[in-house]
Amino acid sequence: MADRSGLKLLGFIFASVTLAVMLATGMVVKGYADGSYSLETSASIEE
Repeated sequence: MADRSGLKLLGFIFASVTLAVMLATGMVVKGYADGSYSLETSASIEE
């Protein structure tokens, strides 16, 4: 069984990744809401 310090470190890693994803998603959604992004430009960037 894993020790508590390892699990605590793993929890902090997962929490920070989750927070980063939430922030990035929020910024993208805000960009779409403000109209700074459009589907055509994002599709051309991905290609």
